[in-house]
Amino acid sequence: MLLDTASLYFRAYFGVPESVKAPDGTPVNAVRGLLEFIDRLVRDHRPDALVACMDADWRPEWRVELIPSYKAHRVAEERAAGPDEEEVPDTLSPQVPVIEEVLDALGIARVGVAGYEADDVIGTFATRASGPVDIVTGDRDLYQLVDDARGVRVLYPLKGVGSLQITDESLLREKYGVDGSGYADLALLRGDPSDGLPGVVGVGEKTAAKLLDQFGDLAGILAAIDDRGAKLTPTQRKRLDEARPYLAVAPKVVRVATDLDLPEVDTALPRTPRDPDAVLDLAARWNLGGSLQRLITTLQAMGTMA
Repeated sequence: MLLDTASLYFRAYFGVPESVKAPDGTPVNAVRGLLEFIDRLVRDHRPDALVACMDADWRPEWRVELIPSYKAHRVAEERAAGPDEEEVPDTLSPQVPVIEEVLDALGIARVGVAGYEADDVIGTFATRASGPVDIVTGDRDLYQLVDDARGVRVLYPLKGVGSLQITDESLLREKYGVDGSGYADLALLRGDPSDGLPGVVGVGEKTAAKLLDQFGDLAGILAAIDDRGAKLTPTQRKRLDEARPYLAVAPKVVRVATDLDLPEVDTALPRTPRDPDAVLDLAARWNLGGSLQRLITTLQAMGTMA
């Protein structure tokens, strides 16, 4: 099970009241909520291995060089820490180091790779996995990794993590008209304002799906631009032709990396905390109480089932 950790703690932050605080008054709603999410995921899905995938760089420079608008709207222009920080709620950012400390104390593998996003870490783990993989994320971009033959699916939270959309190739074909490998091409053609991807003018999701169905993939669509026998309308041909510079670089930006040099980590689901003393200290310092204890109890129960 691969967790898109930031996606989940953002959901936890907005789903758990900010009145949940540590003794010093610091909000810990994201920390408590994430622990509860992980507890529910482990209980419901019983993974053998678990990795909390992290954003070492949420807006990698190499992606920005290719498409300068990439996530540009998320850049906070007036932050004391600098112009290239992602704008997150002030009461969330202080909770992220606490989340990292708690995961480390529990022994849950936590992996980020310099210069890459969590999506790329997930893509690499999923590609190298020898068995089935569940990716837990609220980011549809990761639908591109869905692969029925290899048992890779996305668990997309609809409400908390108790209600998950099990995303396989059948669902992708039903909703988007493509399979996992075609989703990245669909996404770059239609564009995505939330990621600053302009897409092709006049090509929405339905048109993108039709083009991919007709020509197979992005390479087939590009070949069709110069093929006067290809069934493109004059307007489609013109707009796709004008979009060639964007379409030349968009695949590298949109497709997740699958070849990262990952650190050596123990991904096995921990049965007992790696550092019990640190767990006790963190629980008391940050008022993690029942949320942390329930997760520990669940992990121990998984050990007795093994």
